[in-house]
Amino acid sequence: MSEAVTAPSTTDAVVVPGYVPVIDFSGATSSDPARRAAVGAALDEACRTSGFFTVVGHGIDPTLMETAIDEVRTFFELPMAAKERYLAAKGDPTLRGLRVWHNQGAGYDLDTINLEGFVEDPDSQEYARARRPDICELFTMNRLGEPGVAEGAGLGEHFDVWSKPNVWPTEVEAMRPAWLALYTELERFAQTTMRMFALGLGLAETHFDGIIDEHLTNLCANYYPAVRGEVGPEQFRKMPHTDSGTVTILYQDVRGLQVIDRRSGEWVDVPYVPGSYVVNIGDLMALWTNDRWVSTMHRVLVPPPADRSVPRISMPFFHQPNWNALIECLPTCRVDGEAPKHAPVLSGEYLEYKVMPLAA
Repeated sequence: MSEAVTAPSTTDAVVVPGYVPVIDFSGATSSDPARRAAVGAALDEACRTSGFFTVVGHGIDPTLMETAIDEVRTFFELPMAAKERYLAAKGDPTLRGLRVWHNQGAGYDLDTINLEGFVEDPDSQEYARARRPDICELFTMNRLGEPGVAEGAGLGEHFDVWSKPNVWPTEVEAMRPAWLALYTELERFAQTTMRMFALGLGLAETHFDGIIDEHLTNLCANYYPAVRGEVGPEQFRKMPHTDSGTVTILYQDVRGLQVIDRRSGEWVDVPYVPGSYVVNIGDLMALWTNDRWVSTMHRVLVPPPADRSVPRISMPFFHQPNWNALIECLPTCRVDGEAPKHAPVLSGEYLEYKVMPLAA
């Protein structure tokens, strides 16, 4: 028999209300079904409103993130000639390894960044002047790239591509164990988040468990190096974008993340709470929820001149369901007789469709 739960209230879960609320996740693992339902209701409200929320009370050991960042910082601080050995292959949809969109020196002189290859219309000098490449280096790994993991992921004919080994730098031997320990913890938190999503959507709490147990999630590190020179109006650390999967779990050690306020069309800051995680839904959730939850454009700004000399690192966990998970309108997200707004799609095929432009 299912547990009796009173009508959920977001009061106990929302610590700081707002367009991007701060939500206490401690209730998500409570034995009290009413507390779990309250977290689910808070997430439903946040995902309907902005698609973003900041999480405290998450239970993630802070030393795991600190250690992972320390090790990848050592990698990013290597000379570019050493790091180039680990560049992700062009056209590889797994994106594993290092991607970089700029020339590296002792800091960055924005006037000398080579724009060749980054201009959508090579004949448009106006576009070339306005749009410069993001000031960011990105390192990516995936559980499927670890020995023996991909064999159980149901990849079928896609196995040879998606089982490609992760690219771990030999210069930083401690990086792999540090990242794998963090990955395991973020997996746990992602599962908890999906369970709270299920409650918020009026589903059984474990509804998503069987379709994320062999997930395709990338763990990444964004390295934002020191900047010098004038910054143009279209210069970002991360240009405006949405994420593609179910949910992104982001750790950031500095302000700078902004999201579009759907009510006004203005960019607003995402609240920065030390030790917290920022969570946002990806494009896939619109397919599942029939546009009840829609992803929101976000960006990362170049900081003010006084703060540009300090490199920064953030780490996003881009959660993606199992390859063969069928993503189709959930039964609680449309009324009788209402047609789904999106065609069903397999998670893995959707992922490939989304990442191929990034791998070009």
